[in-house]
Amino acid sequence: MTILVLDPRWPDMIPLAAAPSLAGPLTYTDEVPVSVRWNLGDIAATESHDGTLVTTDPSDPVAQKRIAAGERVIEAPSLADPLFHAQSVMRAARTRGEWEMAQTHETLIEYLEQESGELIDAIRNHHPDDSLKKELSDLLLQVLFHAEIASRRGAFSFPDVAQAFVDKMRNRAPYLFDGSTGIVPKHEQDRLWSEGKKREKNSS
Repeated sequence: MTILVLDPRWPDMIPLAAAPSLAGPLTYTDEVPVSVRWNLGDIAATESHDGTLVTTDPSDPVAQKRIAAGERVIEAPSLADPLFHAQSVMRAARTRGEWEMAQTHETLIEYLEQESGELIDAIRNHHPDDSLKKELSDLLLQVLFHAEIASRRGAFSFPDVAQAFVDKMRNRAPYLFDGSTGIVPKHEQDRLWSEGKKREKNSS
């Protein structure tokens, strides 16, 4: 008996390691999308606990019971992504922490200023790499926090912020996306960056 834990971001991506476990009866936790059930053939229509349980939520009571019983767990490799864990931790903090729940973009400004200042200090004073990494993680916490607040009101999410960065670079540094190689001279970078900024301003 096996528990297959899929990535909720990409539930249709089935890990190859799970292939042998998909030959027998399959059951699903409630949140598993219909598309996954169709792709897997939805070959189990019973409530039996035999066979493989497919889930995107290992905290589901059914999954927890089977995990506690010592069943084999196969996870989608993408679940090991540290950025996914960072977002999950921030989401949990915003859900369960009274202090985090009370914060707004405005109330977090002082912490953003503080963390930015500490990062600048670490750079200017040539702190060890471990210290620099810590300060960068503190700044990332702020980015995750603001993105989670925005996500709760339906504005945008952390992946949207990442996509905005990629879009900006595509517009201002097109040589990173056109398949070309080699060093781009600074004067050419400056020209492209300035033209990209101008396009963004005109389209806003």
